[in-house]
Amino acid sequence: MTVDLRTSYLGLELANPLVPSASPLTGAIDTLLALEEAGASAVVLPSLFEEQIVHDALAVADVADFGADFSPEFFGSPVPEIDEYNTGSDSYLDTLVRAKNELGIPVIGSLNGVSPGGWVSYGHKMQDAGADALELNIYIVAADVARDAADVETDYLRLVERMRHEVSIPLAVKVSPFFSSMANMAQRLVDAGADGLVLFNRFYQPDIDLDALEVGPNLVLSTSEELRLPLTWIGILHGRVSTSLAATTGVHSAEDVVKLILAGADVTMLASALLKRGPDHLADVRLGLEQWLAERDYVSVAQAKGSLSQRSSPDPTAFERANYMRTLVTYAPRRG
Repeated sequence: MTVDLRTSYLGLELANPLVPSASPLTGAIDTLLALEEAGASAVVLPSLFEEQIVHDALAVADVADFGADFSPEFFGSPVPEIDEYNTGSDSYLDTLVRAKNELGIPVIGSLNGVSPGGWVSYGHKMQDAGADALELNIYIVAADVARDAADVETDYLRLVERMRHEVSIPLAVKVSPFFSSMANMAQRLVDAGADGLVLFNRFYQPDIDLDALEVGPNLVLSTSEELRLPLTWIGILHGRVSTSLAATTGVHSAEDVVKLILAGADVTMLASALLKRGPDHLADVRLGLEQWLAERDYVSVAQAKGSLSQRSSPDPTAFERANYMRTLVTYAPRRG
């Protein structure tokens, strides 16, 4: 039996729900082509960081200012506008243009930032470069004890509103799970202009080097065990918030993809699994997804989508406190 794997995300019709998310693999044309060949239905380019844009702008300003006070030749000399200067951010746009020219699947640009400002205009630049959609990757660490939760939530909403003002292409927002009322915040983000939510942004915590006595970065790739958090919230939000839902973090196998689709995900995004196993792993996941659905007489992804969400589940309490209590009561330690 042939299974229809098509799905819709951000208004884009995709061949299947497998989308490589932002990672080093999606930053090079050769690996983008390999991902498409393996079955990717769309790709998210690596994030262009707010700090990178600011650094580029300051670097150009430094060049423009250097010698201005003492070089007679400086006056009257043509100085390139920042927007026209060949900075790192312009290189990102070049990659986006090339990806659009060489791939036959949707290409989604990505911006990572924390504050509304001039960098938001780069969403418009990505749109002009041909991006089919934009993912706004908001990475805010609420470390200021003087700012309350409402202030942090306002920052998120302002960023989305500003970006929505800049672009007309579909806008997805990749968010943190650390809100007091995730369901309410999801609805407010949609009201602010988000066409889709990517659940969730995976925060990277620093570590301490005991030999050097330094605090430094610590990157650990995800595992399938981390699937539970996006699974929970996609299951809760499906059918309650009118927006596209993408699951990311912990998506490694066909079984992971199936679980998320049953919970209500429109697409599932992979990064760590592809970094570990390479682009060809995507073909194995796609085949496994198709086989699982066919063996259980599903004719399409659309038929399976959301069938075990909280709204559709015969036991809606499984997503909330009743399941918490049941888990604690029924847990038995493994015996060696």
